[in-house]
Amino acid sequence: MVFSSITFLLFFIPVVLTVFYILPAAGRNIFLLAASLFFYAWGEPVYVLLMLASILMNYSFGLLIERARKARMEKGRLRMHLGIITALNLALLFYFKYCNMLIGWINTLFRAKIPALSLSLPIGISFYTFQALSYVIDVYRGKVKAQRSITDFGLYISMFPQLIAGPIVRYKNIEEQLKDHPVDLVQVRLGLFLFVKGLAKKVLLANVLGGLFTEITSLPASSLTALTAWTGALAYSLQLYFDFSGYSDMAIGLGRLLGFTFSENFDHPYTAVSVTDFWRRWHISLSSWFREYVYIPLGGNRVSTGRHIRNLLIVWMLTGLWHGASLNFILWGLYYGIWLILEKYVLGDFLRKHRIAGRIYTLMIVVLGWMLFAITDFKALGMYLRAMFGMGAGAADHRSFAYLMSYGIVLLAGAVCSAGWPGKQLGTLCRKHERVLAGILAAAFVLCLASLAYDSFNPFLYFRF
Repeated sequence: MVFSSITFLLFFIPVVLTVFYILPAAGRNIFLLAASLFFYAWGEPVYVLLMLASILMNYSFGLLIERARKARMEKGRLRMHLGIITALNLALLFYFKYCNMLIGWINTLFRAKIPALSLSLPIGISFYTFQALSYVIDVYRGKVKAQRSITDFGLYISMFPQLIAGPIVRYKNIEEQLKDHPVDLVQVRLGLFLFVKGLAKKVLLANVLGGLFTEITSLPASSLTALTAWTGALAYSLQLYFDFSGYSDMAIGLGRLLGFTFSENFDHPYTAVSVTDFWRRWHISLSSWFREYVYIPLGGNRVSTGRHIRNLLIVWMLTGLWHGASLNFILWGLYYGIWLILEKYVLGDFLRKHRIAGRIYTLMIVVLGWMLFAITDFKALGMYLRAMFGMGAGAADHRSFAYLMSYGIVLLAGAVCSAGWPGKQLGTLCRKHERVLAGILAAAFVLCLASLAYDSFNPFLYFRF
């Protein structure tokens, strides 16, 4: 089940919210846990068992690690407990997400004929595995107390608003909210605004732009002109942003409707003045996770230059691998690692002094990077990049201008909205005139429903991670 579906919008969420508001506070977490498991089981009933296993496993080891801490056991035993649960979490993630990738590599390198496993990727496994890991690590570090309630812990892992595609929620940030999460009218208004805003991003912008990119990449590579290729690259860059930030807005909005406050996951990343700045603004919860649990334990930047470069490359290789089980994602991660190293040691002063040049440079790097992210076939990728730089079918043709005529308004709207301008003005207007806000939300919601009923193209790109 996805947020931008008729089933979710007209049946699931109205029923969940109605029952949630009627129930006394003592029964709300149990109900939300059941609703979250049902939500997950709607698409993948078998993998609910995997999620339940993850919940029980991490819940048990959280209590075990805390008990060992209180008993002041030697660090070796504490580390052994943490090592076991970390290995179990990563083993499940590796088996379902990366095992077939490894088999493919072995077959290629050694000309073996190992059959691939018949596995489908459990939706959201990367997200809830990282949440579970952050919990047990923080219990080990003494930053949080182990959760005694299996219901509350199960809800933390499986909460349907952010279960499928984040944001990655750290346990310490909602520990108190799990105990008590009352809802008031202010939260409901904000939650509805954020949810409909995210739905509009997804349905009215991301879906349309995704259709354009799909159409362009389905053309013969030899027929691509530079203008057509850049139009497709821009469409995908905006599609990915509105797809993922739209989902995050919906998740944060749903959280508000249920009494939870999740951290922002995007901060207008396409206005960044450097690649470093971009990654402070894009998928903030993932960047923060890698910083806290990988980069800093490796030594961060408080080490020699050589080790710092090594740390950055390790973190960004893992970041790429987190996004997908293929070589292009690893290369995409290293691509960013190299640019971040260059900014740290070579380009930093220039970018700080020339912000306009920094914005243009950053957009170029990011848009080109998304092509490495989107096109997994290296031959097709090479031909597409050649076309972008004028080594394809020329600079432009009639098809290039036809795409701009047909999609120019959506591309322009996407560019403007990605900079955050309409949101700021709309927010100011709606704070003064609440009826205007209600009217805009109602109109946007109806328009989204009409679009969903008419068009079947409705993928969520980050579901595969």
